[in-house]
Amino acid sequence: MAEKRAAEFLKDKGFEIVSRNFRSKFGEIDIIARKDGVLHFVEVKSSFKEKSVDPIFNITPKKLSKIIKTINYFIMKNEIDAPYCIDALTVTNEKIEFYENVTL
Repeated sequence: MAEKRAAEFLKDKGFEIVSRNFRSKFGEIDIIARKDGVLHFVEVKSSFKEKSVDPIFNITPKKLSKIIKTINYFIMKNEIDAPYCIDALTVTNEKIEFYENVTL
């Protein structure tokens, strides 16, 4: 449900959804989208509990390492030569937040 809401949010912001739930032996990318010639690899995190930690904190260094390996595999497999960034999108009952370039 959270990934569906996230994809709709991105579409509403002018992103083109390229792929969802891309899997490799390294891990998974929730959403791959394109906007203005840039590929966005988006990790979606959610929490629907009233009193919980912000879901952004669920993106750990270990998770980020898996994401980067999966991105490198996707780029190699599809012979991509385009700029890209790693983003995060959190979904809660109250709001959706988009964090661009989470590796900076």
